[in-house]
Formats: sequence, C-alpha cells, structure tokens
Amino acid sequence: MTTVRRFAKVLVHSLLGIAVWSSVSATALAAEQVNVRFSWKLKGEYAALYVAKEKAYFAREGLEVRLGEGAGAPAALGGLLQGQEDLVLLPGVFALTAISKGMPIKIVALYHPRTPVALISWPEKPVRVPKDLEGKSIATSIGETGTTYLDSFCKKNRIDCDKVKRVQVNAQTRVTQFIQHQVDVVSVYQTNDLPIIEEKEGTKFVVLEMDKHGLDVPGMALVSSDAIIAKKPEVLRKFLKAVGEGVSEMKKNTPEAAEMMMKNWPGHPSATAVAAQVKATAAAIPMSKGHPVGWTDDKVIVDALAMLKETGEIEAPKPSAAYFTNDLLGGK
Repeated sequence: MTTVRRFAKVLVHSLLGIAVWSSVSATALAAEQVNVRFSWKLKGEYAALYVAKEKAYFAREGLEVRLGEGAGAPAALGGLLQGQEDLVLLPGVFALTAISKGMPIKIVALYHPRTPVALISWPEKPVRVPKDLEGKSIATSIGETGTTYLDSFCKKNRIDCDKVKRVQVNAQTRVTQFIQHQVDVVSVYQTNDLPIIEEKEGTKFVVLEMDKHGLDVPGMALVSSDAIIAKKPEVLRKFLKAVGEGVSEMKKNTPEAAEMMMKNWPGHPSATAVAAQVKATAAAIPMSKGHPVGWTDDKVIVDALAMLKETGEIEAPKPSAAYFTNDLLGGK
C-alpha cells in the first residue's frame, strides 16, 4: 500500500470517527433538561413515567428527565413557581384550589378524572354500600381526600351525615386507629395504601370505591406554571407525548410496568403490593377515542369546582379555562 493510500485510509477513518462523535455530542447537547417533582414519596401511581424512562421514550424525544420525590403538594408547587421544577405530578384537586387562590399554574394533563379513593372496613362490620356508613365511625384528618369531601359524598348518596361519627386524628395515625379497631372506617388510595395494608394485615377488607359512588375529585395530574408553558411549549409537548406512551404501555403490561417501577424504587414494598398499585393506577386512567392520554374534560373541572365551592374549599371559581389546557397534548 502506497503512502498516499495509507494516508487516505487513515483520513477516512478519522473523518468517520469525528462524524460519529459529532452526532453523539450533538444529541447530548440537544437534550432538553426537564425537572419533574412528585407531590409525595415513590409509589406505583408513578409507574408510567418510569416506563417512559426505561423504554427510552424521553430520550427519543431529546429529553433528559429528572424525576424527584416530594414532601407534599405545597412544597412541590413552591418549587414549580420558583423555576426549580418544570412540572409537578400531584392530585388535580390541589391544583384547582391553588389556581382559585391565584397561583399562576395550569393542569396540562389529567390522568385520573376521578381519584381512586376508597373506604375500607372490617368484614365483621362492613360498609358495602354508602348507606352503611350511618352508625359507623370514620377517621378524618385535615387535607385527606376521602373525608374532606364526605359531606358532598353523603349528599350524593342520600346519607344522613349526622349519623356518621367523625373522629379527627393526625394524618399519620389514621390507618393505625383503624387497624386497632378504634374506628370502623378509613379512607385509602387504591393506588397506594390499600395493597400495602391488606398485605401487612393479611386481611381482605370490605372496599367501597368512592369514585364509583359520585365522589368526583380530580386525581393524578401533571401541572406546570404559566411561565414555563409560555417559555417551553414544545418541550412540554414532547414530554407529555412520551408519558402518554408510557401510560399506554403500562395499561397493556402492568407486570412489566411494576418491574420498571421497582427498578427505580429503593426499599420498595413487595412485588405483589407494587403490582396491585400499578394495576389500580392503570384501571383509573380512561382511554377515550378521539382524545390523547391525559386530555381534560371541561365538565370534570366544572363539576369539581362546584364541589369545592359547596364544601367551602374555594369561594368564587374562575372560568374553567383558567384551570387547564389541552393544547400541549398530542405532541408531534
């Protein structure tokens, strides 16, 4: 091989190497950072986002996504307003209350139009239908979904709420009070508490699904600030598209989604409990024809605002369009 040919061969290999390195570097440089804060500690309810991460849906959209645990909705929303977070995943009803009080945020995707919250009771003293609540005692605590809106639940189901004994307790002791039979009923999230409690106690409790008996409280939702929506609309579209695909995959294969969730969850509960959390989460997400995953129905917001006003959570609601946008769904 002549010197010229050797030089040409080396040059070609070098140029190819530079081209590959440049392509990888360009992709890395082009990746948009997206910071997402959960309103609470890790739980199976967050599985769709980890499916999107593990299946590289975020990466395909050119996104570098950081998913972080939270310590309550107020703290998470505070980080959002300060620009530390791009999105917050939290119960939608908290967003409605915050927006009503002037917080400049919007729901950009609503996955649980109705929170999958339930009342559980012991088999020997069951609450199988709403009317069975009369004559029973129930643990209540400030900000707890199932009992905060108990008056509305009673009204819709023609229950005499005066016949329900409400026992005010600390949020951390609600379940303990129930397990110790100090109250007859406690409310739990099917996507979080219920599988863990049943497994720990070795008991199948009587479950009354409040969302299937008129308690229309918006649940799992993604929220962003008005400032970020204006500044990063395309980034949010790509993110929501990837999450939507994560939701679809989670619904198709909940065992796989549970495995992906546990992979990212140090100290997670048993595989059985996590799988049950993920299954309940997936079941509560509607998949409607003609609408992308996470699409918000105006009626859901209007009805929820009416309930919040009735219970004194808010005063005069704003027009429903002030609370959500569907414009970022169905990303390119």
